[in-house]
Amino acid sequence: MTRQRLDDVDKAIVERLSRDARTANRKIAHDLGVTEGTVRARIKRMQEEKLIRITAVTNIDRFRDAALAYIWIEVERSHQTQAVAEALTEVPELGFVGVMLGRSDILAITMVRSTEHLAEFVHNNISGVEGVRRTQSTLGVNFIKHDYRMARIVS
Repeated sequence: MTRQRLDDVDKAIVERLSRDARTANRKIAHDLGVTEGTVRARIKRMQEEKLIRITAVTNIDRFRDAALAYIWIEVERSHQTQAVAEALTEVPELGFVGVMLGRSDILAITMVRSTEHLAEFVHNNISGVEGVRRTQSTLGVNFIKHDYRMARIVS
């Protein structure tokens, strides 16, 4: 698979859309000094190449009755890591599943209503997945900075 590169104009478009995906192409074009057609074509190309996806995101700061749960997962054998991670992607409540380096093999993230809800969720949806040896969970209780655009690449 060839990795696509974003040039400076692509990055500027993505940066503006990441702040507000409803920003008009005409406004972006004006800000960048390019034509509206250029902006439209570049957005279309980046979507077709799966470099970007325009979507709505939940604002976790507005959910008073929910907490962000980080579920650290250790697999039985290292060769099972990818299969376990792929199985977890089928759990609709998980908003993030990633293979990790460090203290655990996989990190899964979801939102829960309480510690009891977290325990029930882990027991019913994670612990029974073939290859899962152990889980450890933590709850995010106070977010000082939450930027849902965390996919930005460090320059």
